Amino acid sequence: MGNGQATELDSIAVLDWPAFRVALVEQVSAGGRISAYFGNRDGAAVMLYAAIARDSAGKVHLLRTRIEGKSFESLARQFPQIQLFEREIAEQFGLRPEGHPWLKPVRCQPADDDFYRLDGEEIHEVAVGPVHAGIIEPGHFRFQCYGEHVYHLEIALGYQHRGIERAMVGAPDKKSLHLAETIAGDTSVGHASAYCRAIEALSSVNPPIRGQAIRGIALELERIANHVGDLGALAGDVGFLPAMSYCGRIRGDLLNMTAAICGSRFGRNLIRPGGVAFNIEPTGATELVARLDEAYSDLSSAVDLLWNSPSVMARLEETGIVSEATAREIGLVGPAARACGLDQDVRRDFPFSMFRFNHIPLSTWHTGDVFARAYVRWLEIQQSVEFIREQLRQLPDGPTVVAPKKPGSRKIALSMVEGWRGEICHMAITDEDGRIVRYKVVDPSFHNWFGLAQALRNQAISDFPLCNKSFNLSYCGHDL
Repeated sequence: MGNGQATELDSIAVLDWPAFRVALVEQVSAGGRISAYFGNRDGAAVMLYAAIARDSAGKVHLLRTRIEGKSFESLARQFPQIQLFEREIAEQFGLRPEGHPWLKPVRCQPADDDFYRLDGEEIHEVAVGPVHAGIIEPGHFRFQCYGEHVYHLEIALGYQHRGIERAMVGAPDKKSLHLAETIAGDTSVGHASAYCRAIEALSSVNPPIRGQAIRGIALELERIANHVGDLGALAGDVGFLPAMSYCGRIRGDLLNMTAAICGSRFGRNLIRPGGVAFNIEPTGATELVARLDEAYSDLSSAVDLLWNSPSVMARLEETGIVSEATAREIGLVGPAARACGLDQDVRRDFPFSMFRFNHIPLSTWHTGDVFARAYVRWLEIQQSVEFIREQLRQLPDGPTVVAPKKPGSRKIALSMVEGWRGEICHMAITDEDGRIVRYKVVDPSFHNWFGLAQALRNQAISDFPLCNKSFNLSYCGHDL
């Protein structure tokens, strides 16, 4: 399948488990990534679906098999990137992945026996959370330490499980778009875009080119605003207040640009099935370009302070390293993956919307440390600024939205978007009446939380806030 496409559900062969296993192993061994792996009730059985992204080919291979019994073979030892998906299937459907190396809850509350432990007189545990200061969402971090040295970090989430996927059953309806916008509140545009493209694929609707351009502008504004906020937060974590203060103010300026388009700083109510609900008039486009140029000029000065301050670079470089091999093995996505040297980006590999016509160069680095994750953000900001300028200066003529249609019956759709954290994947299955009976969401945080655990190995525990912020993952995006 291609990105943003739907196909007849009955056209997908139901493989027996041996054939399914062989096909999945072949695809992943050839360089494929697990974008989604999930179950759906099929009478007394469970149908398993696997979506394997082949970046080099720009295609996603979709496989399915029916599990009649109470277990299936785990592939986590061979492909660690699949381990969390298998644990989720076990938790949701009671199927046991036989041979899984560490089967424990994904969103249910863990018992003490679910945590890994080291033994030794001088080994100690440090527990952080799940309750944190201020407005930080709940998540539990448990460190196995020898003095200040971290041997292992285990992350337990699921404290605010909201049942988003279950609430999507019966969509499209009045609430489904609003649910999509709140999957991860700081990624409202990204998830709304993924949802709308899934609905459009199911109903064979193609948004007008002007609407697609405005979607692209909003998505890149969301990327820039969050990247700027992260650069400021990283500066704050190393005690470098000038860049922190500048970036905090500039992030607000960028959020206000999104508000100038649709009235919401987070882009709520902008994206709609069939296009967008708000237009950008010529005078508004000119004003947005001027505001963007001013924000970018100020940001360049603030970021130069970071890169040219030896005390800052000493804290960022060689801290929280994740190797390219590890990143590939555990399935990292987004800036965290590109900071390790992985050459992948949905906007290039599976182009959608305006990215089919206006390509954004890929931004990568090779060191896999906190500096790399910060620097890739800065490189992406520069590319996104150029993209937005180009779109605003030559917005296509025509309408911004077309009327939505009813989704087709017994179809399955795949929608991928490169959100600011990385690959967002939405999949939808409809029944005979065109209503969604299974909606699967994979937020980039689902792939990347284990990357944070890897980054803390052999680090000082005092590096945790800095490493954590360099990933800046979503709790609620994971707890669906």
